This record gives sequence, structure tokens and C-alpha cells, in this order.
Amino acid sequence: RAYLDNITAIGPRTVGSPENEVLAVNYLLEQIKAIERESTDAHKISVDIQRPTGSFSIDFLGGFTSYYANITNVIVKLEPQNGAEHAVLSNCHFDSVPNTPGASDDAVSCAVMLEILNTLSKSPESLQHAVIFLFNGAEENILQASHGFITQHEWAKSIRAFVNLEAAGVGGKELVFQTGPENPWLVQAYIVAAKHPFASVVAQEIFQSGIIPADTDFRIYRDFGNVPGIDLAFIENGYIYHTEYDTSDRILTDSIQRAGDNILAIVKYLATSDKLAKSFEYRHGNVVFFDVLGLFVLAYPARLGTIMNYIIAAIAFLYLSKKVLQPKTRAIHNMKKFFTAFGLTVISWLCTLVTVLIVAVFISVIGRSLSWYTHFYVSVFLYGTAAAAKLILVHTLAKKFFYKNMNEQYLGDIFFDASLMIWSIALTVITQMGLCSAFICTLWVAFPLLTKLMIHKEFSQKGATMKFVMMYLLGMFVPYLYMMYLCWTVFEMFTPIMGRSGSEILPDVVLAGFIVVVTMILSSYFINFIYLVKSTKTTLITLTTVFVVTLILVCSGIFFPYSSDAANPKPKRVFLQHMSRRFHDLDGNVVKHDSGIWINGFDYNGISHITPHIPEINDTIRTPCEEQAPFCGLPWILPVHFMFRKNWYLPAPEIFPRIPMHFKVLSKELMPWNSVRLSFEVSGPSHMSLYVRPHERSALSTWSLGDGMPVASLGGDYFVFYSHGLQATPWHFWIELTAPEKHSDGIVSIAIAAHYFFGEDQKSPQLYALLERLPNWTFSSGWSSTYDLFVF
Repeated sequence: RAYLDNITAIGPRTVGSPENEVLAVNYLLEQIKAIERESTDAHKISVDIQRPTGSFSIDFLGGFTSYYANITNVIVKLEPQNGAEHAVLSNCHFDSVPNTPGASDDAVSCAVMLEILNTLSKSPESLQHAVIFLFNGAEENILQASHGFITQHEWAKSIRAFVNLEAAGVGGKELVFQTGPENPWLVQAYIVAAKHPFASVVAQEIFQSGIIPADTDFRIYRDFGNVPGIDLAFIENGYIYHTEYDTSDRILTDSIQRAGDNILAIVKYLATSDKLAKSFEYRHGNVVFFDVLGLFVLAYPARLGTIMNYIIAAIAFLYLSKKVLQPKTRAIHNMKKFFTAFGLTVISWLCTLVTVLIVAVFISVIGRSLSWYTHFYVSVFLYGTAAAAKLILVHTLAKKFFYKNMNEQYLGDIFFDASLMIWSIALTVITQMGLCSAFICTLWVAFPLLTKLMIHKEFSQKGATMKFVMMYLLGMFVPYLYMMYLCWTVFEMFTPIMGRSGSEILPDVVLAGFIVVVTMILSSYFINFIYLVKSTKTTLITLTTVFVVTLILVCSGIFFPYSSDAANPKPKRVFLQHMSRRFHDLDGNVVKHDSGIWINGFDYNGISHITPHIPEINDTIRTPCEEQAPFCGLPWILPVHFMFRKNWYLPAPEIFPRIPMHFKVLSKELMPWNSVRLSFEVSGPSHMSLYVRPHERSALSTWSLGDGMPVASLGGDYFVFYSHGLQATPWHFWIELTAPEKHSDGIVSIAIAAHYFFGEDQKSPQLYALLERLPNWTFSSGWSSTYDLFVF
């Protein structure tokens, strides 16, 4: 706790700032020296400060290239006195995004790592392998410091496995959401060692699918170091992740203790494991793993899971075919009835999905999006009741008009079988796709099938007896309990993400879709009860009433999306840049220049809720796209332009930074094969973005960045993210373009944006004044930037 309080007390720790490069580094070194003084003779502690320079390309956020100079890593190696050939890496990052104290992301992990180093160093027993603690100083700059370490540091060669500590929320339990690649022994290590397990292969497959706009150092160690590992993150209360509210007092001591217990146990286990030395030999296939209510973890090889899934699906298909084809005289009749029930179930799902999505689109169109952001129950009352009511209605109508005077038991039976068939098909398809998450379908086939076989006789008796209902519910208990536990975890992770997923995604449609899917899953084995009960009238009236009342309340605007509640804030994120732009022509003359405050709302609601407070920020000031300039002539810090197509622009006086950006052409050389090499020198603040757009009929063939192969961003322009620590020399780079002939309008447009995230240049008086006027339920991040466009 003391470590955490002291790190966050330094304030925001942006790469290049004295807070990050000097104060945080000095604090870490002081603590490490104090730990070293108290360590036992069984251990040897070595400390190194690394300041790497390098570059790499990454396909994250539409794809870009990253260049870093003189950033900082603090590295500690704890090993036996006679040294160790192999090592396990523990990684945290002490830098934070601008304007936030970064307690959960990721100061708490660094605090936990200091405590683990302290505990291990005081142990009288030496470890079998070394433990390398990397306190990395540039993770928020899209994973630069970990790349500098794993590709350039001499200790990196000894690393056989790693544990990465991250955050996507504030406190709570830390979720294992990535493992491997492959290396089932690592999951086994977590299962054996972790005292409070919380892990899911479902989280891993959701994260690796790319639908969450985030990444961690795990990717760098996997892709550039070829090292297997475990990725853990705090996921609770993502509403205040990357905001000013991410303070140390919001992280409960229990949460820190729990993380410390788990990570110490895992690191210690790996550092004494015989498998670590030969980790690459144990790389065979993926593993299915999931915790059961946080009590223990179940894990088995994915290969075994595939065989098991196919066997269970085959048993279910065999059971269903025997049911339908017996007796032979009625086989055709049975098949017709069975496939009608199957079709009706699928139709009811489609009708439900369409109905609820129409409601979600309507809510979005009338400007009431995210009404559930602060009041989560609103989404259940609005979309959950609509989904349940629609499902029940479709089947009630089918029972009344299509299945007139048919035996209720027979109908209940056949709809149970239809659901079993759907789950068996889903199990086969998902297993075929190679997804480990297929284990969920396994639960939804195996348990209901067992239940059915056990109470088969009860079904055939007149009237669904109480005993039958109890047996049925008992049989379904395991899949339902697990599914609700899993859905809650996903719900808890995804709801806050909707507040920072850009202006293009309709959050209500995403959440409504999720709620419909959950409703379909949870109702799948209860549809048959609609045919067994006398009437569904009361249920339908109740659900419809709740839905209508909630809809009216939502439309009236009673549920304000955001909250400034001190104990539990749910802020709206707004990013503002006071920018000055200059556009140069082929001869270097300034043909256009302007200055203003560029505003980005981080969610679908844009600025509609801000307009009543600041009338001049309204839809008449939408930012026009400068078509001839890369990235619309706007100073994007990352290539997220496709997520934020709607932004706003208020004219403001020009800014004159104390550290201006200097851009110099060093040389223009004609190369073989009609190509031209342009060499440049750039100096400026710690964060800059370079944008390259080759003109028509010319192409960017190679450059001095990354592996030499330019990676185009979404939309075709090239994006380079640049950052430096303290005292970095000017940035030199070259690009090579092929152009078949001379062009009167040049062959390439190059723009460079300079971002001032800290210090005297960060906020102009006009930006300060505007930030002061924003309502208290917003989290605003503001800084100054310049954008210069050149044509060659």
C-alpha cells in the first residue's frame, strides 16, 4: 500500500516527463536499494537501468509503426549466489496516460512486484532459477519499453516464461485473460500455485479476437521474444480506467493482498520449476481452462476437449435420431414434428433479436443512448424484458394457433429435443472452428441430456409434477450457474468499454445484442415449459409492463448516462487539443494555417450532453476533413480516426510552444529503379506522430523504420508513432518512394504532429478556460498540438 501511495503521489507519469523519467525511476531505485540491503545471503540482486532506442510495426488499431528513443526500463534480477542460466520475467509498467495518476494501470502492479521482490529476497532458501523484475517505463506508448527490453537487453535471452500484470479496470479480482501461446504447463502452474484463481479461456478468445480495442506487453513478449506467458488484469470498475479517478484510495487493500498472494505464488512456482529450463519442449497444443466461481480452476488439453466434445455431440445426435426414428411407422411424422419445433425455436430467436435491435436503434436515434451506463439495471429492464416477452409470445402463439389440441407432454418433449439439437450443432461447429470456448456448449449438451435420461419417465406421466420440476431444475443447475457467472463477468468488462469505444459503434445495439444472446441461452431449456403450463398471460403482461414503463422513462431522459458521484463516478470522456496547423506547398510556402480547439467525445453520444452547458460546442462546428492531407489534416496521436469520425472544432488563437517542432530535409537522392530517397531530421516534444501519403502513381517502397517494410494504416496512409525519454538526439529517418515520372504536384505528402502532454506547453489559457467550463460528470484530457504538412 505504501509503495502504491508513493508512486501515485508523483502524479501523472507520461513518457518523457520528469515525473516518469526521473522521479518514478529514483523512487523505484531507492526502494530496490533498501530491499537489497535487507536481502539474505542466499540471493544475489543486480539492478540495471536500460534506455533503449528502436522501432517496430504492429497491426493494432488499424496498423502503424512505432519508434522510440531513450525511453526507460528499471530491471532487477534476483538469482542464486552462483547465478542461474534460466529466468522467469515479471512485468509491470510505471508510466501512465496523460492527466491520470494511473493507480490501477499500473502502479499497483509495480507495488505488488516490489513487495514480491522484498519477500523473495528475504527468504533463506535460494531459488532454482532467476527472477527478472521489469519495471517498464513506456507501456502506454503502445508497448515500446517491453520491445526495447526483449529485443535488446542481454538478460532477455535467459527468459523462458513471463507473468504480465495489467489493468482494464480498478481493483477487484485479477483475471487471467491470456496464456501461452500453447504451453499448457503454464496454465497448470497457475492452477497449482494461485491461491484465489480467476481465469477463463473465454476471456482469452474474446480478447484475442480483437473486438476489445486494447493490447498488452504480452503481445510483444510473444511476437518479438517468442516467450510463453500469463497475462493478468484487474477488470472491475472499468468506468474510471485511464481517468483522473484512478487513484490509490479506490484500490482496496484486499484486492492488493489477493493479487500479491497469487502472483508471488506463481512466480515462486515458476522459479523453482524443472519445466522452466526446457519450456520450449513443453509447447504442445492449447488448453481449455476456466475457474468455477473463483474456487478452483478446471483445465485439460484442447485436443482432449475436441475428442470429448465430438463424443458428447455424437451421443446427443444418436439419442435424438433414436427418438425421432422410433417407431419406424411414424418416423416421417416424427421428423416433421421435430424439425417444425427446431424451426420454430430458431424463428423465435430471430424475431426476438430483430425486435430488440429495433428498440436499441430507436433509442440511439432519439439520442437516449447509454441510459444504462450509470444505472446498469435499466438495460435488463429495457432489453431483457423485451427479449423474454417476445420469446414467450412467439411460442404462446404457436401453441394456441399452430399446435391446437396437441398433447402438452409431447410438445414439451419435442421442444426440449429441439433445444438439445441446437446446442449439439453449436458444439460441433464451435469445436470444428478450433475454439476452446466450446466447453460451454459441452455443459449445455451433457447436463440436459443426463437430466432427460434420468427423468424420462416423469415426462411421460400426466401433468408436469412438482417432483419432475425439481429434478429438472437440479439437473440444469450446473450449466445455468456457470453461465450466469460467466455472463456477469463479461457484462462487467463490456459495459464500461462502451463508454470509450468511439463515435461509430452504437453501444445500445451491442449491449442489446449481448442481452438477447444471454436470454436465448438461458431460456433454451425452458421454452418447453411454455407448452407445459396452462397459461403465460400473467408473465407476458408483467414483462410487457416493465418494458413499456422502462421505455417511457428512458425516452423521457430520466436516466442520465453519466455520474459525478464521488464514491462511484461514471464520467463521460472528452479529449480536447488546442492545435495550430500549417499546410505547405511544393515550394515550401504556407498556403493555409489555422488554430483552434479540436474536440473528441469518446462515445456514441458525442457532445450532445455538453451543448446545454457550453452552447458554442454544438453540431454546427463539426470538423471538416482536409481531403488533400493525410489523416484529414488532424493531429491524431494514434491511428484511431476510423473510430472517431465525428469531431468538433472551435477557432482559437495560435499557440507558440517553447519547444517547437523542427522538420528538416537532409537529402534527396535518386536511387536505381525510378526511386527517390528522402532523408529527414525531426526534433520536438516527447510525443510526435508522422503521417505519410504517397501521391497517385507513386508508392512507398521501403523506409528506415521497423523491419523496413512500411505498414499502411486503415485508409491507406502510413502512421508512425514517435516518443522519446529525456535528452534524446534529433530523430533521423529516410523513406524511399518509387515514382514512374516527374509529377508537377509532387510525389508524397508528409505531415508531422507534435503533442505537448506535460509541462508549460501542455495547456493554453484558452484550453484551460474551456476545460474549467466542462460539467463535473466529464473526464477531460487536454493538451496542445501542432500539425505541419509538407509536399515533396
